Amino acid sequence: MTNVISVRFKPGGKAYYFDPRDLTIKKGEYVLVETSRGTEFGEVAEGNQSVDDRFVVAPLRPVIRIMTNDDFKIVEANRQKQKRAWEVCQRKINEHKLDMRIMEVEYTFDGSKIVFYFTADGRVDFRELVRDLAGIFKTRIELRQVGVRDEAKMLGGLGICGRPFCCASFLDDFAPVSIKMAKEQGLSLNPTKISGTCGRLMCCLKYEQEAYEDLLKNTPRLESTVQTPQGPGTVVDVNLLRGKLKVLSENGDAAPKDFTVEEISLLRPPKTKREKAEAAELEAAEGNAIIEQEEKPHRTFERRERKFDGERSENGQRPPRPERKFDGERSENGQRQRFDRKPRPEKQEKPEKQENPNAVSQTNENSGENHPNKEHNHQHRGHRGGRSRFHHKNNESGDQKPQNQNGEQKQ
Repeated sequence: MTNVISVRFKPGGKAYYFDPRDLTIKKGEYVLVETSRGTEFGEVAEGNQSVDDRFVVAPLRPVIRIMTNDDFKIVEANRQKQKRAWEVCQRKINEHKLDMRIMEVEYTFDGSKIVFYFTADGRVDFRELVRDLAGIFKTRIELRQVGVRDEAKMLGGLGICGRPFCCASFLDDFAPVSIKMAKEQGLSLNPTKISGTCGRLMCCLKYEQEAYEDLLKNTPRLESTVQTPQGPGTVVDVNLLRGKLKVLSENGDAAPKDFTVEEISLLRPPKTKREKAEAAELEAAEGNAIIEQEEKPHRTFERRERKFDGERSENGQRPPRPERKFDGERSENGQRQRFDRKPRPEKQEKPEKQENPNAVSQTNENSGENHPNKEHNHQHRGHRGGRSRFHHKNNESGDQKPQNQNGEQKQ
């Protein structure tokens, strides 16, 4: 256990623990304490008390002293400086044409730092502004951006209930609030009715949420199937605070009847969104099938008798068909023989082409080995020994006479 006191620096702000040392401090007194921002003064929210070590945030800073009359004069002088600092900062903002609004200015007790609280729609580059303010006040400058909820807490005002803002009166910290809370409490989901002056969901939605959660554990939800003294039915309305439900009976009653939570028992919980979607798809598919079946014409099949003009037997049946005559030859077992087809002529292999010895000699002659102009042949022959472009041009130009199939030169 640790001996501490609780100090609050702003009305309605959060309280912090400090070490009172050997001092006995009562609630409502003002003390000077050492903080991360320097020496500050605050009001004692709770006097000397012992708390568990797990609730104490280390390191526990000590109390300097209880404030005196001289200390209160310094506080009053700092408040006058805050008004001048606010005017100077607002003038510099207009000069730099920055999209930001100054909400509050705070001096530390020893004057070592000035904190400017502002609001803006987005990020603001205020580096030039900080340089100008530091040159004017000759001290450390800190600009801190706050949200719309902190802005409402600093300015204060009256809520839709007619009372001062909860955040400016007694709330130490902002608790998370969601639209699910308004839905579980049966409130209107219209944003204008469940939002505060700051534009966010009202903080008071959190106050009764735990009570509603306990009631919902024992109360059937909407569209649940329950058993009543008059038979099964479906829940169509729920009043959590009174503990009453309106149930539409499945026996055919037109009007729903009121029952208490103790009189009914849950048979089946309401369908989930997925189950509802599947049921809707199945119902739509069945409806489409019925429509297609109604639109599709019914085909009637009538059995028609073939006409028979021949003579019938005494019992009115047709005479058996005569067997077809077969004049061909039959095999040993009496079956008809199959006439063999004529075999197809075998394909004759084509004779291989005989190589012409003259063509070889012609190739050798055209290869350029025996060309009369050997100097040109060696100069223009490729490195692989093939025909040169120069040699082809000579052949095409008519240096050698063309030959016929027998290898004789044409005249």
